[in-house]
Parts: sequence; structure tokens; C-alpha cells
Amino acid sequence: MKKLFKTLSLSIIGAVVITGCGNGNEQTWSDDYELSNISFPIEEEGISLKIMTESAPIAPDDPNEKLIYQRLEEQTGVHIEWQNFVGETFGERRNLALATGEMPDAIKNASFSDYELLDYAEDGVIIPLNDLIDNYMPNLQAVLEEAPEYREMMTAPDGNIYAFPWIEELGSDKGRIQSVDNFPWINVEWLEELGLDMPTTTDELKEVLVAFRDHDPAGGGQTIPMSFMINHGGEDPGFLFGSFGIGDNWGRTVVTNDGEVILTAAHEDYIDSFNFMSDLYQERLIDIEAFEQDWPVYVAKGQENRYGLYFTWDKANITGMNDSYELMPPLEGPDGHKNVARTNAMGFDRARMVITSANENLELTAKWIDQLYEPYQSVQNNWGTYGDDEQQNIFEYDESSQMLRHLDLEGTPPVELREKTSVGGPLAILDSYYDEITTMPDDAAWRLNLMEEVMVQHMQAENVLPNIFFSKEELDRISTIEADLIPYIERKRAEWIINGNIEDEWEAHLVELNRLGYQEWIEIMQNGYDRTTN
Repeated sequence: MKKLFKTLSLSIIGAVVITGCGNGNEQTWSDDYELSNISFPIEEEGISLKIMTESAPIAPDDPNEKLIYQRLEEQTGVHIEWQNFVGETFGERRNLALATGEMPDAIKNASFSDYELLDYAEDGVIIPLNDLIDNYMPNLQAVLEEAPEYREMMTAPDGNIYAFPWIEELGSDKGRIQSVDNFPWINVEWLEELGLDMPTTTDELKEVLVAFRDHDPAGGGQTIPMSFMINHGGEDPGFLFGSFGIGDNWGRTVVTNDGEVILTAAHEDYIDSFNFMSDLYQERLIDIEAFEQDWPVYVAKGQENRYGLYFTWDKANITGMNDSYELMPPLEGPDGHKNVARTNAMGFDRARMVITSANENLELTAKWIDQLYEPYQSVQNNWGTYGDDEQQNIFEYDESSQMLRHLDLEGTPPVELREKTSVGGPLAILDSYYDEITTMPDDAAWRLNLMEEVMVQHMQAENVLPNIFFSKEELDRISTIEADLIPYIERKRAEWIINGNIEDEWEAHLVELNRLGYQEWIEIMQNGYDRTTN
């Protein structure tokens, strides 16, 4: 079988880490050890890097037990001495290492916020990566040449790049898989049983929900006409707000076609949206637990087939991948308005790996990290691998087409297999890789098809808020303002559904938004949007 990894020519001059791996020895350094004009795999023994990382609880304690890392070590000749932590422990140990100076060479799956990146860079704890990328990372350069927008997203306001990103493209522009996360799933078995059509307007939806309530198709009074988890991303009912104007998303921020950034909670379209939702609540059409239930409760009721309509990313997680529920199209409001508000999300994480200032082997580290951006390697790092004789595989390698093909997992949850076998971290999967390097996961292809068939044509906004890299000063103000602003908005969203009164409270609400710093917040967002898109 052809090798799945490119062989790179290295020119590494300088100190290289020499460690006694696996025998408890302290890490030692050689100031005069020299490697020059070599290529992967490095033939010299004992060459390694110390990297801190985080992994899932069900993954091996030692990342080197994963087949992906075993193959990578064979390909490069570089052994990784992992410091691996799980859950909250990782963040604590990461911060401790950076504060005390007892730092690894790099931190993978770093989970830094933008503010932390800039703060640690300012303190000299992590290093700029621009020169390393330009001189030693051809795989990452190829990604940035094909999709140059990511270089801008990676670059801090001071012009430096401080972290390696995770990139996963699944669709583009309006058809991007993240464009709508709170899909509305309606019980079509109940519609058929009651002789009802798929609703096309908000009035028709209310009639359907009333029929669900009155006929109790779940039996024994167990029917829940509509359920959601307020302020919970994919489970929030804000999808329905598009029938009354600009709509809403989990970021509470939309951009008009004129490039104006709008806080949805400050726009008058909110009034009609919450009048509609409050009317449904007063008619006992909304789950009374929708304002406090957690994920296990939400899932349990879905598995009991109690929902007439509910919201989530993928129905398989709640009611199963069956024909009982179908995606409800966007509805026309009372004035005939129909809109699908786009989220601002995309498959991009700016800070999946950093190199610390303790690292004395920058070329070696950069070239090892660059292997993670090789297309076949990135695909496996993201989802899992093939050819593992000891556990289930997520792929098979098709030699004839030289493609990694997703396997039928026969009921195994994809996320479970990914946590056991994939490694995450910095990687790039571009849309051009599909049908060339790999197949698209079945669940992603299915959701993208639904997005294209049902949602995209009704997305009125041409713009979204991009992944803005704000300055440290801006981030400080955003964080300070949002500490009070966001909880207030989320509290009022629940109150207006339960109690109504949004029209009576609207002017006072706008005054409160201003008191909480809304005007400054929206100005920062607008400035960030303008400089990023112009």
C-alpha cells in the first residue's frame, strides 16, 4: 500500500532533545547535538519532544498507544513524551506549567482563548510562529494557499500568529454545515395519524401544536407539543424567530446585507417573536420544563417519543435516526415573512497547538507539527484511523482509489469511536479533500443535503460575523460587558415567553441594554467586522 504520508527533507541544525523515555530519567539537553540534511524518518535514536495534551476519559492514558501516533512516530522517527491530562485537570496543569516555567516544548489541544493567547505571547511564554510556518511547514502552507482566508483568521492584531488551528470544512458559505444548528424536528407520524399537513406558517404551526395537545398521541397525557432548552445553542427555539424578521442565533448577533452588526435582543423584531412564543406558552403548547431541563432529561423524553416538535442539531441524538421525525421547513410569519437566520459559526478553532519559549528545537517541532496538516494525516487525526486489528475502525483504506472511506459503524456512536482513536489537535480538512482523500461522514452528508434542500434558499442575510481576532484591550472590554449583558438577555428571553409583557417592557429593556454597555459592545463588534471584511 502506498504510504499515506509525505516524506519531507529536513535541515535541522541546533540542539535536539535527548530523553531517557520510559525509564523515569530527567530530560537532558545537548547543546552541540547536530542534525543536518536529513529527512523523515530520522535515523538517530532517542530524539523526542515533550508535549502536553488533553484527551477524552475513554481514550488511552498514554497517547502513544493510539495507532495514529504509532504510525506517526514510525514515519518521522520522533518520539513524543506526552504529558496527558483529562477534563479540568488539563487546564489546571497547563496553567501551572506556564506560570512556573516548567514548560513542555508545545501544548496540543491547547484550548486557549484569544485573550490567553495574546497574554501569554505578551509575557513571552509562547512564541510567534510566522517564520516557522513560512520556512518549515509546506503542508500548512498548501492549506493556506488553497484557502487564504484562514491565514487572516490565524493572525493576531499585532501581525503575529501564535497558535496552529483546527480547520474542518463541511460545505461553504450559506450551505456550511454550521449555518443552522437548531434544526426543528417535527413528529410526522403524529401529523399523519391526525390527518394534518406539514405546517408552512406560524398560524398553521400553532394549529398543529393544539391538535397534538388535544389528541394526546403519546397517550396517558404524556404528549409534549413542543419542547426545547432555552439558551442552549442547538436546542434553543430561536429558529422560529426568522418568521418575524431578522431572526436569532446562539451568538445573538446578525449582520445585515449592508454590513451592519446587530444585537438581536435590541431589534424590534424581538417583540413579535416573543409575543408568538408567549402565546404558545399560555396555550400550554410548550414544555413547562423547557426553561430548566438539562440534556439527559431532554434526551430521555425524546427517546420516549413524547415530542411533537423539538430542536437540536441531529435528531439521531434525541429521537433516533428513524422516519418518525422530519425537518420542518422555515415558516411564513403573519406578514408572509420567511427567513432562516445564519449562525456565525464555522469549523475553525484558532488555538489547537502552541509552541512554548522553552522549546530549543523549533525546526524539528515545526516540521513534526506540519505532518499533522498532511491531508491523509489530518483526516485520521480528526475522525480516527484504519487497519487497527485490536479495535473498531472508522475507515478502510481503498488502495484502488487511494481514499479513506468511512465504514458503517453498525450502531457505534461516531463520537465514542472518535474519542477512543482520533487525536484532534491542529489539522485541516478542506472541501476539496472529499472524494479525493476521503469520503464525507454519512451523517454530515445527510445534514448538508438537508441544509441545501430546506434552509439555504430562505437565508436572507448574505453576511455573517467572521471569526474576528480582537485585540487584548477589545477582548477585555467584551468580557467585562458580556459578564452582565448576556445573562440579562438570556433571563429576559425566558421571562418573556413565560410572562409575556415584552411590549410593555421594551423601552425599559433598551435602557437597560445601554446601561449594561450594549452601545460600546456593538461598536467593538462593528469595528472588528469592518477591519476583518474590508
